[in-house]
Amino acid sequence: MKFSKATNYALHTMLFLISEAPDKPVGVQHLAEKQGVSPAYLSKILTKLVKSGLIDSVSGANGGYTLGAQRKDVSFLDVIHAIEGTASLFNCCLNGEKECLIQKVMVSAEKAMEEKLKMQKIVELDLGP
Repeated sequence: MKFSKATNYALHTMLFLISEAPDKPVGVQHLAEKQGVSPAYLSKILTKLVKSGLIDSVSGANGGYTLGAQRKDVSFLDVIHAIEGTASLFNCCLNGEKECLIQKVMVSAEKAMEEKLKMQKIVELDLGP
């Protein structure tokens, strides 16, 4: 299983905003430089995070991006869903089957993973000294 690079950048962006700039807007250029990614690419990711309500966009000369109101509640799964969507990771290729036994196992495993990702809040990460 593999998540896209966009999810990787989105998770790192959220961690940066939580740990280093919880209350002030941060420009896309600065966020992109911190991660070594192009501002244009990161801007598309930020747009998805804004649309999902995880971050806010602030206009103006001192504008940029800030955390949304529910910053303490943002989970890994929230960010993943904002970037990747909510479609199942596995779909049985046997369309005529009433009940695919392989699909049952895969869905069960996916639910367990999603529960773990939902419980892990980004704000709870131990950033150390």
